[in-house]
Amino acid sequence: MIPRASRAEIAGEREGALLIRVTAAPAEDAANEAVVALLAKALDVARGEVSIERGGRARDKAMSVPESARGRLRALRS
Repeated sequence: MIPRASRAEIAGEREGALLIRVTAAPAEDAANEAVVALLAKALDVARGEVSIERGGRARDKAMSVPESARGRLRALRS
């Protein structure tokens, strides 16, 4: 996750993980909320179905997404 980017986007894959850029600053969980919102929108699922499992205060995060969205998640990685 790259906070304070010029635009919010899923920018492909880096070192086996999705590279997500958000415009929000990493203060008061704004960047984390932006990551969840962007990933939920890209996977076409509700925001409540996407969560941060590990890395809440780090740039590298482990995310939880519904099983039904795993195919769309694989498509984002390419």
